[in-house]
Amino acid sequence: MKKLTVVLITVIICVLALTACSRPFKYEGLSLSDADYGEIPDLGANFDPEAVKIIENPFIKAADDPVSTFSADVDTASYSYLRRLIKEKYNLNQIIDFGGSTIRTEELINYFRYAYKLPVNGELFGVSAKLVDCPWNTDNSLLMLGLQTEKAEIKAANNLVFLIDISGSMSSKDKLPLLQKTFSYLTSNLGADDTVSIVTYAAGEKVVLEGCEGDKAVLIQNAIDKLKATGSTNGEAGLKKAYELAEKYYKPDGNNRIIMASDGDLNVGISSVDEVKKFVSEKRDAGVYLSVLGFGYGNYRDSIMEAVADNGNGAYYYIDSEEEAEKVFGTDLLSTLYTVAKDVKLQVTFDAGTVSEYRLIGYENRLMTQQDFEDDTKDAGELGAGHGVTVCYELKLNKEPEEGADHLFDLSVKYKKPDEDQSLLNEYSFLKSGTAAAADADTDLIAALCEMAMIIHKSEYGGDLTLKDVLKLLESHDYSSDGYKQQFFSLISKLDEISSKEPEPEQ
Repeated sequence: MKKLTVVLITVIICVLALTACSRPFKYEGLSLSDADYGEIPDLGANFDPEAVKIIENPFIKAADDPVSTFSADVDTASYSYLRRLIKEKYNLNQIIDFGGSTIRTEELINYFRYAYKLPVNGELFGVSAKLVDCPWNTDNSLLMLGLQTEKAEIKAANNLVFLIDISGSMSSKDKLPLLQKTFSYLTSNLGADDTVSIVTYAAGEKVVLEGCEGDKAVLIQNAIDKLKATGSTNGEAGLKKAYELAEKYYKPDGNNRIIMASDGDLNVGISSVDEVKKFVSEKRDAGVYLSVLGFGYGNYRDSIMEAVADNGNGAYYYIDSEEEAEKVFGTDLLSTLYTVAKDVKLQVTFDAGTVSEYRLIGYENRLMTQQDFEDDTKDAGELGAGHGVTVCYELKLNKEPEEGADHLFDLSVKYKKPDEDQSLLNEYSFLKSGTAAAADADTDLIAALCEMAMIIHKSEYGGDLTLKDVLKLLESHDYSSDGYKQQFFSLISKLDEISSKEPEPEQ
């Protein structure tokens, strides 16, 4: 009897211990527990056939070419797509094989908000810079550069066209049903001065609602909720009709935007990345922005969705859950809808007296030339109200710097106001002594995201990085005040657990 009692007590203690260790955090509706993770997926043909493998930017000698130029990017699709894969129980090797080309480093980093300086003296951007030790290569330094716009109240009226894919590929519960819920967060935030039109496309396009006042939320949402998925995908017809309605109800002093929601699996009309780029690029000069919401996976076409947003003067989001829908159209509504700067280009010029070599981390498909920077007709990224942009460089500093050398880099930012065609230029200068800092919660999170991306991309610059290295950067900080940051720690912990149990892929 005593032995049985001891056994029962031991079992109870073990159960309590396991429960405590696995207790999910909760914050603003976000939670993670084993119930949030799906069954181990059947991979099938789950990849984008047009996705191009990401080739990381190399180290460049500052003495040979000190200037680094690229377009700003505030897309966040890669992070929520990665989150989806982890919650669907993909192990690390599967993510590398099937998600590596769709997970862009800058989109992981720019998903989160950081404690950057806000704009002062009427400037559009607040600019921050920190230089810390590089955690994956202690011989190098990690430069983190942040731009932040003000999340000010904006009263401009909206002219919105919802362009909704209702083709047969949208029938699964993570596509059209989630899409319908996603738009409910937006429709509940519109007013009488706003105008909403709805265009659907499958084998052809259909105008479901035209020029409706934004305060008729029930009418708008009912029209969306009645949609059914069927047929092929004629994205060209839908895009043409959406631009036609956006121009018909154009608000000269307002926000004119198409919001395209799809899995990107176009198979009628324009269907290649190059065709999409050409079509959307020709339309963007009409003053209508085009943002993209991606849904689902399996036949998901990330390359198409990114091309639409990048060339349509809009942002690209991937909606993996109702929480993400609420974030995009609730918490981040102003930055989602209201552009405060377009064609934003960044140029960093390193001082070769201080910096031996530099490597831009991410932004591989955003690189520009000096000529592009000077050319006001060259398209670049857009920033919304409250948006932040983070840029990271791995630096090799001169071991024997020139005497008195302290200048680190200059930053030039070119941008246009939303209703203007001529660029403005802001310039900043930074000293090594003024940027050198100890690592903190934000810098360690950014470094962890860089490491995560390098692991996924099998980076030659990451050495023998593992998921435990990523976790090590995070575990010494308390991120409980920000549910999204805390969730990242939980996701990587879960991925490490999943990956340690999964067998190596067959060669």
